[in-house]
This record gives sequence, structure tokens and C-alpha cells, in this order.
Amino acid sequence: MKSRKRRWLRQGLRLIVITLLVLGLCLTGFAIATIRRSFPQESGTIRLAGLKKEVTVERDQWGVPHIYADNAHDLFMTQGYVQAQDRFWQMDFWRHIGTGRLAEIFGASQLETDKYLRTMGWDRVAQQELQQMDARMQADLQAYADGVNAYLTEHQGSALSLEYAVLQLLNPHYKVEPWQPLNSLTWGKVMAYDLGRNFQQEIERTILLKSLTQQQVEELFPPYPKDLPVILSQFQTDKTDQTKKRSLALPNIPISLASTLESTIKPIKALEKLIGATASGIGSNNWVISGQRTATKKPILANDPHLAVQIPSIWYEVGLHCLNQSAECPYNVSGFSFAGMLGVIVGHSDRIAWGVTNVQSDVMDLYIEKINQDNPNQYEVNGRWVDMQLVQQKIQVAGSQPIIHTVRYTRHGPILSDVSPNLQQLRPQQPVKIPQPYAVALRWTALEPSRLANSIAQINRAQNWQEFRAAAKNFDIAAQNLVYADIDGNIGYQMPGKLPIRAKGDGRYPVPGWTDEYEWLGYVDFNKLPNSLNPQQGYIVTANNLVVDNYPDVITTDWVYGYRAARIVQMIAQQTQPISIKDVQRIQGDNQNLNAQVLIPLLQNFSLANPRLEAARKLLGNWNLQLEMSSPVAALFEVFWKHLLAATFHDQLPQEFFPDGGDRWYAVVQNLVTQPNSFWWDNSKTPKVENRDQILQQALTKAVEELERSQGEDPQKWNWGQLHTITFRHATLGKSGVPPIEALFNRGAFTTAGNGETVNANRWRANKSFEVTDIPSLRMIVDMENLDQSLAIHAPGQSGHAFHKHYADMVEPWRKIEYHPMLWEPQTVKAKTAKTLKLIPIKL
Repeated sequence: MKSRKRRWLRQGLRLIVITLLVLGLCLTGFAIATIRRSFPQESGTIRLAGLKKEVTVERDQWGVPHIYADNAHDLFMTQGYVQAQDRFWQMDFWRHIGTGRLAEIFGASQLETDKYLRTMGWDRVAQQELQQMDARMQADLQAYADGVNAYLTEHQGSALSLEYAVLQLLNPHYKVEPWQPLNSLTWGKVMAYDLGRNFQQEIERTILLKSLTQQQVEELFPPYPKDLPVILSQFQTDKTDQTKKRSLALPNIPISLASTLESTIKPIKALEKLIGATASGIGSNNWVISGQRTATKKPILANDPHLAVQIPSIWYEVGLHCLNQSAECPYNVSGFSFAGMLGVIVGHSDRIAWGVTNVQSDVMDLYIEKINQDNPNQYEVNGRWVDMQLVQQKIQVAGSQPIIHTVRYTRHGPILSDVSPNLQQLRPQQPVKIPQPYAVALRWTALEPSRLANSIAQINRAQNWQEFRAAAKNFDIAAQNLVYADIDGNIGYQMPGKLPIRAKGDGRYPVPGWTDEYEWLGYVDFNKLPNSLNPQQGYIVTANNLVVDNYPDVITTDWVYGYRAARIVQMIAQQTQPISIKDVQRIQGDNQNLNAQVLIPLLQNFSLANPRLEAARKLLGNWNLQLEMSSPVAALFEVFWKHLLAATFHDQLPQEFFPDGGDRWYAVVQNLVTQPNSFWWDNSKTPKVENRDQILQQALTKAVEELERSQGEDPQKWNWGQLHTITFRHATLGKSGVPPIEALFNRGAFTTAGNGETVNANRWRANKSFEVTDIPSLRMIVDMENLDQSLAIHAPGQSGHAFHKHYADMVEPWRKIEYHPMLWEPQTVKAKTAKTLKLIPIKL
């Protein structure tokens, strides 16, 4: 009997195990099927309604599509189709940011962000742009939208991407809408905001006036150093313009304004979680070297834009080729676009190449508006009450009822204080009274209709310097340092963008809006903006640094301080042999820390009784200043820098403005070290008065202690890369707070080299952690002598589909400063093609 029971029990357990295994296999199979269901068809044929002729899409081993079409309509329709294949979730998410409709997807948690975005009103401005656009550009945008929608016709839900399978569990009622041309324009506004949030520096300076004197605040925002590079050091402005130099007098704004501006930080931070945080100093590198300095005798152009860490990659690499170039189909370009936007943003054609870095021009001003006590929708202009423009916005909220949000506009722009309630809590204070009641409005060039989309298409068509400049004239928002090269051997530089001419002030602080005293008088004429063709030195370098000295109008006072530019210039100028592509790769991968050159000698100024500290100081003294991944000394110096900033500034600054350790703080500290007894060195929280050397010793001590705790007592085993890691996080579901969901979409952590101010700019933030927050999002090197020798890489990969082989396959070569070829000639593309897809028109 017992034997029979044991046999029955064994059989039962066996059956349970088999059942669980089968169930597990079924679930695994279902999961794999769900994941793979959204992977795009990359070979064979697809019949596509709306195409005029057959189109060929050849994908290389990195998943980069090279599109060959007979006409512009089919070219852009196919670009829309393949980008939807690879990145539709990203496109959908981005368009919801651009239109302020995040709550439709993610519910009430994004309602305040939507209110902030609706107040900005990017989609309303984009709609005006669409109406003002010429017929050719409208047709191209419509062709792109038709391509996206052709893909959506056959794919919905989890067939689009894994994200929609997860979203179905969180928000089962969400439905994907067709793509519209407007959706391609709003992302330009998002990027303009991401690249030009200088109004946040206005807010920061004003808030700091609560606890610091104006002189102390200005010490934290020092002028551009005289010993660092200027992009166009020889640029001559029209002498007649010199008389137009604007007054840079500080507006007399009471300290109490600071309290009201603090509340603007909350909606800004909420948006930063989605598009990436900003900080002074985040930027990019580009340079172009004339053939007189290169081994090929033709120009070499390099570019590496620095943007927030994210997955999928912010960039989409693509080749766009008209089979027979003509006036109707003039395109033959390769490079990088944004998912959701047609054309190539950064890259080269068969004639020219171009690269971008952010000018960070000051094109945002905050105005304090005087409000009518008897009518809150009126504001004062030169002694008269004027009606505001009121725009009603209906915001849909997943899982809840829609809400109505009213956006109020003055002549300057939207009232930001309506989405930051504490802005209404100002109290009058001498010497100048703040009006009661009041509001704070934003004027910004990107809130006026722009021709940015036209500019990209024109650049893609340009054949020479003159046509390139004509295209750059329309690059009127998110102004970039555009570097140029062509196959004829020319190199050039153009700064585009609407640059305000201010009646008074320099844009550094909020200004009164109830008179015309601080109004914009217009924009600087494009032909007077900085530019250069074939400079005598044979190269042009930009890294968000000072464009030109003594310009008659304010470009900005918040330049990136030029440490990256200085290193690039040094590495080019010191070359005694013709510069090769390998040399340019070496420059892009350089990790030298110029901050250490200043600080390490100061550590020799005092004695150290502790042998551990003495050993650490000796390590620093023998260091090559390279922040290499495996370097123990790089780890020591960067941890020391974090503690130096904390010991010097944390006692005096609000937590939200603790130093992030970037280039501005390099300049601040380099000024302060010449003042050993400065106010800043003293720790206000201790009874004694500290000086520079005491704070330096304290920071070194804490750095050694931290590394001993985290990486052991043997300094030779300290490792910068183990501290300085990068995790590519999905912008939405990768930050959900649900580990299993995050694990589906995030990739990392990976060790990295450098910091935010090395040429290889992998930024960390001293007020947070050593984790990398911003990176060289792509690297590109264009050889104008042989375009097939051009190189590129972007991180983390070409695909937006989690678990696809191209989702994160570029991370390793990117980390190691390795590249893939930018395939160019048709025969080269053909030889390296991994998969070929034919799109065939459906004949009616």
C-alpha cells in the first residue's frame, strides 16, 4: 500500500514538473513571440500603397538603411516607413512631448508636465509654420507622414513594439493615432528647448541673490577666460555696429523675486526626467581641418554632439539617395537624423559635409508683467491696460476625466507663473516695488514661427558654400556652430539663428515688462552674424565656446568655458606631420583633464603627516592627466574634485544649486585658487575660519577615505571606470520604478572614461553621483578626399526594439572609440549589405 502511494506520489510530482516545464516553455515561447513580433521585415518585398516606383532599402551589418529611390516623394515616404519600423515608440513618445499630451499615455502623473508644455505651446507654433511653409516642403513632410502611416496600417499594439504590450497592461484604452506633418515639426521645438534653456540661469542667479551679494553671485558665473580659445578670433564686425553696443546694466530687481522663481524648478525638473537634464557646459565638439594640414590634401570634418544618455539612441543613421539626381530629386546624403524627422541633420552629401555644436545663444528672456487688480486677464503696457490672449486647452488624462487648462499670453509670450503657482507670492520690497498682482512671461525665439525644417532640407540639397549659407539663414532657432567642408577643398563656419537686439540689458536677469525699456528691437541681420571661409590657420574648432570677442550685440554671457576647445586646438596645432583620420580619432577619444593642471600643483603647498595621503599625493604628481577607464589616479582626482566642491560651496548654496562640477566650476575654482583667503573657502558651519590649503587637504583626505571604503586600501586597485559607469535608460518604461519592466528596456552598467570637460565628454554630476548623464551621442569623421573612408558610431544602437540585435550593439565600439564605416558609393554599400528590402507600389 505504501509502495503504491509512493509510486503515485512520484508520478504526480513528475506530472506537475512536466506541466510546469511545458507551461514555462509556453510562456517563454509566448514572450519570445511577443518580443519578435514587432521586429521589422528587413528583406524580401513589401507592397506599399502610395509609392510611385520601386524603392530599394539596403541595410548594412549595423542595421543602417541606405534608401535608393527614383523621386523625392518615394525617398521621404520610405524614410518615414523604415523609421517607423525601427523606432515608432520613440516617435510616438516624442510627439506627445511636443504636443503636451503625455497624460493621454501615462495618466495623471504627467498632468502638470502637460500643463507646462501646453503653456509653452510648441504645437500651436508648429501649426503656424506648417501654414507658412512652401509647397515643396509641405509635400515632403506629407510623403514622410504617408510612409509612417503605411506602416501603422499593418501594425498596431505589440506588433509596433514591446512597449505597447507593456502599455496595454497599464493603459488598455490607448490608441495610436496616424502621423501628421505637424508631428515632425514639434520635435524641433523640443530640441530647441533642450539646447537653449538659458532662462534657467536667469532663475538661478535671481534665486541666489536671496542669500548672496550680487558680486558673490557673479563670482559663480565668471566671464569667459582670456586664455581659452575663441572660435573666430580674427572676425571683424562692421565698425558702424560698434556704436550699437547695448547697455549691460543689471535691472534693479528686488531680492524677493527670487522666492517666486524657485517654484519654476518643479515643472522644469519633471520635463528633464523625460528629455534629459541641462547644465551649463553640456555641449558638443566639432572641427574641420583644411587640406593644407591633412594627409589626404582634402578637408577632414569631425563632429560629436553631446546629449543625455538614453535608449533608444536619439540619433537615427540613414543614407538617402536619388537614383538619378535632378531638380525634382536632388538628394544624395548620408548621416544622422532624428526619428520622426525627414532628411539628414548631421552628415555629408556627395559635395559637402557639415557638423553642429550648440551656440547656447541667449534667446530667452523673463518679463515681470503688471496685472490689473480688477481684471486678472489684463496687463499694463506703457500705462495702459491691455487684454491678454486666452487659449483654452483640453487635456485628456488616461483613467480620468479631461481637464481644461487656460494659457494666458502677453505681448512677450506665455505666462509661466500660471504653471508655477508660487510665482504669485511676491511681496513688495525696496528699492523697487514689484507690482501687485504680477505675472512672469517668457519671450523666446522658438515661440515664433521658424523655418528650421526648410533649412535641413536646403542643407541636404546644397552644393557649395554659397548654397550652404543660404540654407543656414533659415536655421533660425536652436542656433548651432555650423562647420563646413566641401570636395573642392573649402572649409567654413557660420553661426545662424535669430539673435535678439535688446533695447537694454543682457538677458542675465528677469526684467520689467510693463514699459518698453527692455524690449527686443528686432534681430541681428544674418549677414552680420559670425562666419568664416578658409581661415589662415587652416582649421576651425568649436566646442560651445566663445564665438567672437567684442560682438556689438549680446550672443550670450553664459558661454561654455572652452576647456574642450583648448585641448582640441592644442592637439591640432601641435601636429608636426599631416593629420590623418587616425589622428582625428585620437582627438575624439582624448581624456586629458585640464582642471588637474591647475589643482595638482597646489597640493604641494602643505605638509601631510599621514603616509596614506602622501602616497595619494605622489600618485597625482606622477599622473599623465588622462581620465582612462582603468586609471587609479583618475579615480582619485575626480573623487577629490567632488569633495573639493562640496567643502567649498555646499555651506553657502541651496541644494538645488550645488556645483555639478562642469566647466563653469572649473573657471570658478581657478579664479578662487588665486585668492587663498576668499570668503568661499571658509566653512560657515564651523567656528574657525578655513583657507584654501585647508580645504584642499580636507578634500584630499575625504577622497582617499571614500576610495578606501569603496575600492579597497590598495591605491593601485582603484579604478575610474568602475565608479564612472553608464546605464542606458529607456526614457519612459526604463524609469518606471518597476524593476522587471526596467530590466526589459535598460542596458548597462558599462564602464567609461573621461568626464564632461574632456574631449571624450562622458559627463557626471558632482552634486549627484559618478554615473554618466551625458555623452558623445554620436561620433562622425568625414574624409572629403574619399567619402567611403568616413567613419561613424552612435550609442547604444540603431534599433528601438528591445532584444533586437541592433538595440545596443554599438555600445562596446562606442566605449572603445571605435567606429563603423559610413558606407557611401553604391558598389560599397552593395558589397557590405546584410539585408535588402524592396518596396513595390500597389497598382490600382
